[in-house]
Amino acid sequence: MTTALIAEDEPLLAQALRAALARAWPELQVLETAVDGDDAVERALRQRPDVVFLDIRMPGRDGLAAAEAIVEDWAAPALPLIVFVTAYDQYALQAFERAAVDYLQKPVQPARLAACCARLQETLALRCAAAPAAARTSATTAAGADDAALLERLRHLLGRPGDGAPGQPPLTILQAGVGATLHMIPLGEVIYFEAADKYVRVVSATRDALLRMSLRELLPQLDAAQFWQIHRGTVVRADAIATATRDDSGKVQITLRGRPERLVASRLHAHRFRAM
Repeated sequence: MTTALIAEDEPLLAQALRAALARAWPELQVLETAVDGDDAVERALRQRPDVVFLDIRMPGRDGLAAAEAIVEDWAAPALPLIVFVTAYDQYALQAFERAAVDYLQKPVQPARLAACCARLQETLALRCAAAPAAARTSATTAAGADDAALLERLRHLLGRPGDGAPGQPPLTILQAGVGATLHMIPLGEVIYFEAADKYVRVVSATRDALLRMSLRELLPQLDAAQFWQIHRGTVVRADAIATATRDDSGKVQITLRGRPERLVASRLHAHRFRAM
């Protein structure tokens, strides 16, 4: 039985999509509706649906952030198929079209939904047909080419906030608090940044400190070539990475110069670590 999760904060729209799916794909089992982005992530990781329909604008995490969290924390090799549902106008939809991401525009039209469901069924059928052969090789192979395509599409849509945006001065010195003391930390001493609620933990070889900003606010001020985002909550200085080892799930285990801990690069960001 193929299962699907709908994430939509407006009950009438969620009910309308559920009814439309029942007509377009009667065999599809639709699970309980998630009411916001955080609920969507929790339900998806717990219920493991085959397909997730994500509204873009939701309270808490939006649809893109929810998709990122689902992909990064998904334990099984094969990722769910993700469809974005949006009320964006045609100009905004061009971003989805360039990324080749399947999306539905509100109000959802029956013909468009039928075409979307046909593509989803075709992809799932190909995945099932490939599974026996993939099981004889590795979990990474079992994820299939469609998983690699999904990761690439999400990278394209998510990007890094501020990449290529002019006028944002790059940081050279961080002003970080440690207790009642303000420390001036040269950016070259930072080994990695870690999201900590509404703050960012700054980790160097000799100290930890907190920045009073979110990681999303910090990212546009960092050189993307020097500081690599390896997880939605972690950014590491590239030349502080000592080794990177890929595991069967597609994640990458990272050791650092000057720090004992290991970091993990999610499947979404593991493409950075390829032998040259």
